[in-house]
Amino acid sequence: MNNNHNQVLTRLSELLKAHQFEIISENQKDLAYCNQEDKALYDRLKVDENKVAAMIKCVEKAIETEDILGKTLYSYHHPKGMLIENKIVPFGKIFIIYESRPDVTIEAAVMAFKAGNKIILKGGKESLRSNLILVKLWHQALSENGFSEDNVVYLDLSREEIQEAISKNTYKADLIIPRGGDQLIDFVKKNSNIPVLISGRGNNFLYVDDEADFEMAKKIILNGKSRISVCNALDKVIINKNMPNLEAQLHDLVKFLKENNLDVYGFGEILKLNSELQKNENPELLKEEFLSEKIVLLLGNSLEEAIEIINENSGGHSASIITTNKNKAEKFQTEVDCGAVYHNASTRFTDGGEFGLSGEIAISTQKLHFRGPLGIHQLTTNKWFISGNGEVR
Repeated sequence: MNNNHNQVLTRLSELLKAHQFEIISENQKDLAYCNQEDKALYDRLKVDENKVAAMIKCVEKAIETEDILGKTLYSYHHPKGMLIENKIVPFGKIFIIYESRPDVTIEAAVMAFKAGNKIILKGGKESLRSNLILVKLWHQALSENGFSEDNVVYLDLSREEIQEAISKNTYKADLIIPRGGDQLIDFVKKNSNIPVLISGRGNNFLYVDDEADFEMAKKIILNGKSRISVCNALDKVIINKNMPNLEAQLHDLVKFLKENNLDVYGFGEILKLNSELQKNENPELLKEEFLSEKIVLLLGNSLEEAIEIINENSGGHSASIITTNKNKAEKFQTEVDCGAVYHNASTRFTDGGEFGLSGEIAISTQKLHFRGPLGIHQLTTNKWFISGNGEVR
């Protein structure tokens, strides 16, 4: 089946290359109405030549991805003579609601389509022109290869109409993915009987152990803030209070981060050790996803306490430990309740493309049905196939 699907994707790649300046031009019209003071929103919305190139790369990687539809997961020969098999099949129809990012219109639909699904797209009004030109190219690629345009549907509807579509399942979706703020996710969870896959907030933590390479830690922390608009950005850093030369190391870290234009806050005891830290002791601060230049530093008494703080406050997305002690790293990665857990590496790698998945439709922060970046192979389910010859029980 996916040979034909690959023909569609090949044509889509060609169309993206041929129309990249038209795509950028439509995006410029969206950007003209965007509040540029909201740096995270503006960054997510902007499409330039690099963004188009990334869309094309996603399509090309998807073409190369192995087709697993129909793969047998389990086989059993029943004593009565039947062959019982469990096989991989598509979900069916996926409904995704997202904000700002026009590249999702390509990436999410590519993941769904390659996995044999249909997809319903609902982007934010701020990216309407960008999304419509991309869907137009999708429809051209589909129709030229004998596929119905309803494989990729874009909904240009009001908020009220979308809420009705969610609550009444107007489009008969088999799975819904709300990629947005807590308000959207809460509405979907409370008002829809469609199975929900949560692509939740980031609010990622990094723990600097007392056996850490501190220069490595500095580099990884800064990289965690290299893009503020993404869900894999770093927001909180826990430093073990038994760190050798703690005050000097902390002074060096704060100076380094401020020199790189970050707003560095302290929470709790750490404020006594450095007067350059901005103060914020609101307990809700530890649960907040910033999507800004803000970063918070705090002290931890032990590895166990750091794990407890992370599990209590993070969004369940990504967390990292910096340590030279492999046993501590293993304990951290085993016990921290996040979709991606790192040892001596940046949370910024939590991404379908970086994980070799060709792309992602979302990054799931729940445990069912997959967790972390969801690529082509994760957008499938299973089904039992039983072949008999008149058997009865």
